[in-house]
Amino acid sequence: MTEPNRNTIHVEDAIIIDHQAFDGDQFIMRLHAPKTAIEAQPGSFVHIRCAERLPMRRPISIMRTDPQQGEITLLYKALGEGTRALGERKVGETLSLMGPIGKAFRFNPNKKRPLLIGGGVGMPPMIFIAEHLKDNKDIEPFVILGSEVPFPFKVQPSQHIINGLAPEVIGTMPLMEDWGIACRLASLQGYPGCFEGYVTDLARAWLDGLTENQRNDVEIFSCGPHPMLEAVAKLAAEYDLPCQVSLEEFMACAVGGCAGCVVKVETDNGPAMQRVCVDGPVFEAKKVFTI
Repeated sequence: MTEPNRNTIHVEDAIIIDHQAFDGDQFIMRLHAPKTAIEAQPGSFVHIRCAERLPMRRPISIMRTDPQQGEITLLYKALGEGTRALGERKVGETLSLMGPIGKAFRFNPNKKRPLLIGGGVGMPPMIFIAEHLKDNKDIEPFVILGSEVPFPFKVQPSQHIINGLAPEVIGTMPLMEDWGIACRLASLQGYPGCFEGYVTDLARAWLDGLTENQRNDVEIFSCGPHPMLEAVAKLAAEYDLPCQVSLEEFMACAVGGCAGCVVKVETDNGPAMQRVCVDGPVFEAKKVFTI
């Protein structure tokens, strides 16, 4: 049987519709990329040519899609030459992209309390999942977003009451509030309204505020820096919860040809080296992290 992430990759010229800069060298870019918008699933990414002078593309996670309008939205941080060049691109310009690429997150219909944990540029896949779930009234997601630079949105008070959290921890992402999804923000930088600590500390407080039956209804999804994902995997193992993580790796081809993004994965047949681009980027946490 053909895997759902196969035969979905397109090379298309995407037009920049909107491009906004935020503190901490963060950017949100909206693109008209209809082929990608139709096929993308939470966990998908695109491989973008950032500038004509740079032949190597850069992988960037998809944060939102609008298949009806043929649009996708990306959040990225300018860290190296490629993403800095991308930050200079203007509305109306055309970018060459390949996408959508990668295996998406898989959802257990019997788990009604997905816990979504995103850190830094790992926030976009969690926002994409939230958008994917927002109209399902049987699901009660809780979203945790963490950042050590100012969030790329205006933090606002949440109307959702979360058991186990101090009353001053009320900061949320406006989009989540619009969608009716409970969300809290975490940072070590003392931002008003945010939880002072790691995303896993906030997740632990939320889990401890649930009954045993409610915790049995939780599955965890996460994306972010490697140390954060390892901590999330340990938290999931401690509470005996299923957990999927989306890995961040440097990529050359992003279509499985170069094998430059391989990671060690535990399989039914023993350890194997698998490609983050097409065998992932989503993996079961227990298969990539030794707990």
